[in-house]
Amino acid sequence: MSEERVGKNKAVYVTYSILKSSGEVYEQSDVPIGYVHGGKSDLFEKIEKALEGKSIGDRVEVVLTPEEGFGPHRPELTFTDDIDNVPPEFRRIGAEIEFENEGGETMKFHVTRIEDGKLTIDSNHDLAGETVTFVVDVAAIRKATMDEIANGMPQDGLPPLN
Repeated sequence: MSEERVGKNKAVYVTYSILKSSGEVYEQSDVPIGYVHGGKSDLFEKIEKALEGKSIGDRVEVVLTPEEGFGPHRPELTFTDDIDNVPPEFRRIGAEIEFENEGGETMKFHVTRIEDGKLTIDSNHDLAGETVTFVVDVAAIRKATMDEIANGMPQDGLPPLN
């Protein structure tokens, strides 16, 4: 039997690290995460292309510019106000605030700075404007079911036991 390779309609399980441009680890998953290759997954296109044809145990390192990854930092998504205008429960770094516009659309903001009596909230992704490196290891590969292909995600969420 030939070795399984990453390809269209395969359930692929990976572990990964995201490194900031400084080399600092931003996020890491040692528990395999699954997706359906060539389908409706949320995986960045450049990473999916780099995984094409890889086998279990293979590693890819993919550098994503802001445009390829988390987008540019958009200053219009950052707001600063007097801390006295902010309810006490949100007066801490990392607090999450959700706002709704007249059209019913919601947007989440995080408190990113408190200084000199001012509080700043930001709706940009933490990595917006940054070039990042994804280090991705292939943990398992199998044929995806028809339901998984339609949904873009493996139903079990975990790789098969070997």
